[in-house]
Amino acid sequence: MTESRFANNPMTMALSLARDAMAEGEVPVAAIITNAEGEVIASASNRVERDGDPTAHAEMLVIREAASKLGQNRLNDCDLWVTLEPCPMCAGAIAHARLRRVYYGAEDPKSGGVSHGPRVFNHATCHHKPEIYSGLSGEAASQLLKDFFQSKR
Repeated sequence: MTESRFANNPMTMALSLARDAMAEGEVPVAAIITNAEGEVIASASNRVERDGDPTAHAEMLVIREAASKLGQNRLNDCDLWVTLEPCPMCAGAIAHARLRRVYYGAEDPKSGGVSHGPRVFNHATCHHKPEIYSGLSGEAASQLLKDFFQSKR
C-alpha cells in the first residue's frame, strides 16, 4: 500500500481510510499495522455497519489481517496506528496480540480503554502493555468524528 495519498505515513494512511469509512456510513476509525521496519502489514477501517458485527472495529480487523498474513498470533515486532483511542475490547485484543507500540490520534473520554475508562493496560491481570503514544494527528481525527456524528443529528 504505497499510494501517494498516504505519503508513507501510517497515521496519514489511517486518516484517509477513516474518511473512506465515513463516506460508507461507518464511524470514521481506521487502523494500520506496521512491522519493525515501518512497512505496512495490514490496514482496516470500521465495518460494524457493513458486516452487521459489533466486533468489526478497525483494530480487531487489522490485528486479524496481520496475524493471518504473518502466520502467527503474536505481533511482537509490530506497531498499531489508529485514529481513535482503542476501546476496552480492542485494548484487550492489542494485549493478546502483544503489539509492540500503539499510536493513536483522538482521545476517547467516553469509550476509550487505554487512557480513559478502564485503562486496560494498567491492570495487573493484563499480560502485556505496549508503549502508548497519543495525540498523533489528534485534531484531524477528532474533527472527522465530530463531522460524522454532527451529520447524524
